[in-house]
Amino acid sequence: MVAWRVAAAQYPIDQPADWEAYAAKLTRWVAEATEGGAALAVFPEYGAMELAALDPATMGSLAGSLDTVSGMLERVDALHAELAVQFGLHILAASAPRRQADGTFRNVARLFAPGGGVGSQDKLMMTRFEREEWGIAPGTELVVFDTALGRLAIAICYDSEFPLLARAAVEAGAEVLLVPSCTDSLHGYWRVRIGAQARALEGQCYAVHAPTVGAAPWSPAVDVSHGAAAIYGPPDAGFPADGVVACGELNQPGWVFGEIDPAWVAQVRCEGAVLNFRHWPEQGTIATVPVRVERLV
Repeated sequence: MVAWRVAAAQYPIDQPADWEAYAAKLTRWVAEATEGGAALAVFPEYGAMELAALDPATMGSLAGSLDTVSGMLERVDALHAELAVQFGLHILAASAPRRQADGTFRNVARLFAPGGGVGSQDKLMMTRFEREEWGIAPGTELVVFDTALGRLAIAICYDSEFPLLARAAVEAGAEVLLVPSCTDSLHGYWRVRIGAQARALEGQCYAVHAPTVGAAPWSPAVDVSHGAAAIYGPPDAGFPADGVVACGELNQPGWVFGEIDPAWVAQVRCEGAVLNFRHWPEQGTIATVPVRVERLV
């Protein structure tokens, strides 16, 4: 695989006046990613919630927002598919609630390929907000996407804070973890950022973090967002000493670009200063020894 360029969005939640305004915004963002040389554009978690503004009667309601956005998802996906083909790049669409046959919702990210292929990943670990206020149901399957860019996996926001999920993905061949996020505090942003960096370290892979940013006081779902987009790798040979390939300015809308080189993933997993990916199974042996609690006074 040859090296390629990724664009991670620091994406503002706007209040589009109509469908045409939303479509124009998305087209402009994809065009800018393409102009920056990106082969993959990564949008954030719940960025699609700005579509709730298209129904003034329900946009102030959590339940109403879910219904509105879910009901528009087919049209949204058709637009993304069209843009992926038109601009010749892969697009990870902003995640959105999707109503299931049983009436529950899942938080789903969809990956569009320039050749017309489409895949999706449901969020697997629900935050307290999703569990206690929205009632979003977790997904049941982790997907690794075999693409022209290499093998990609998606860890939606809170999912990135759980190492076994990322481990399952890298064991299935993932070289790049895509981490779309939506966090309403700096604490939340840093939890996801630290999680993404830790997953890149453990899996000796790339992690691409794309957050929502800014204020949307009209929305009960995404009224405020904090974050900075970034591309992380393991702090080892071939990567920056701190593992930060690129990082944006906090809360400033725009794209952050960075280079992904699958050859460096293969190299560091084979001949790195440390071999986290290879040595992971050894934890199992260590974890089986007896644990003793000793009180010291």
